[in-house]
Amino acid sequence: MATISNTPRPGYVWDSTDNVWYPIGTGPHTHADYITSGSAINPNIVDAKGDIIAATAADTVARLAVGSNDQVLTADSSTATGLKWAAPAAGGMTLISTTTLTGSSVTLSTIPSGYNSLELRILNFLPATDAAECRMRINGDSNTRYSWGIGANATDETFVAFNYIQISAANDNSVASGLNIIRIPDYTSTNRFKTGEAVGVNVNQTTTANFNTNFTRFYYNQLAAITSLDIFPSSGNFTSGTALLYGVK
Repeated sequence: MATISNTPRPGYVWDSTDNVWYPIGTGPHTHADYITSGSAINPNIVDAKGDIIAATAADTVARLAVGSNDQVLTADSSTATGLKWAAPAAGGMTLISTTTLTGSSVTLSTIPSGYNSLELRILNFLPATDAAECRMRINGDSNTRYSWGIGANATDETFVAFNYIQISAANDNSVASGLNIIRIPDYTSTNRFKTGEAVGVNVNQTTTANFNTNFTRFYYNQLAAITSLDIFPSSGNFTSGTALLYGVK
């Protein structure tokens, strides 16, 4: 009976193109380094969390650095990769700031200019003084340059000059459950007066069954772009509440 020695013997594989049996598992062989191979993508091309790899030409790649928070990836043929990070397209709404209402006033400053309009939401306004209103000024201007009126329709409104804009009705000083929404379009214009509206509901007694609603139309007779908003109660201080400022495309 034939005896098989302990000497290793190679296996073979048939190459139908060359019509040759090639040994496998013997002899020297090499593998290209996946990092330095010309057909591989080097992982060192990316530097930070969120970086992506994009083509700059056929068979050519490059790093596209991560964008800022809330930006979206957008096609742009003018860039090297054909891509860029940008603010959301029209219709998007971006939270610019969240501010706690405290003290005698708060200022929302350095408002960016890259939006079509602003929306300010006052949540759970609670004054220290009973029946206080929430008010607003633009760009720190305390002169008599504001006009506004409150009513269900235009015939109910009487516009009078003030040194502030009323953005909420009177609120009880023990119940924080109101919501007021202020919208200001075209706030970056430097050749038009500013206009807007404020709508909301505020509790005016110690039970939520008693409430005040308001619909305020206002304008500000200055041409400067809006870069800051001051929010303050009609008397006393803020006990609590939150101001959410959004930019709207």
